[in-house]
Amino acid sequence: MTEPLPDPFEFMKALWNPMGLPMPGMVAPTLDLDAVEKKIADLKSVENWLNLNLNMLRLSIQGLEMQKNTLAAMKVMQAAPSTAGSNPDGNPFSDPTAWWKLMQEAAVKAAAAKPADAKVAEAKPTKAKRG
Repeated sequence: MTEPLPDPFEFMKALWNPMGLPMPGMVAPTLDLDAVEKKIADLKSVENWLNLNLNMLRLSIQGLEMQKNTLAAMKVMQAAPSTAGSNPDGNPFSDPTAWWKLMQEAAVKAAAAKPADAKVAEAKPTKAKRG
């Protein structure tokens, strides 16, 4: 009258894998030291491979972020000449020709200031040479 209780692991094996392949994490631990060392070496190889892929993924993400930032900067630079006439931020270099104009104005100011400096230099007494 008493029936033997069914093995719960057999039930789980039948549910998990009907094809008879071993269940991950549910296999009986082995007492063979070589098999354990081989399994450790295999898992370390998988870990190194995953780390390599993770690093390559990170580099790809960084490269795409740099590309995105470069494209955003290029868009801003293309939009700058169209707003050069208004110059709302007071940036003299938003117009590419503004730099040249600024340099020309500085050259004119420097040329105008030179005669005044020359007059000051002439007014200073110089030491006479004794011979």
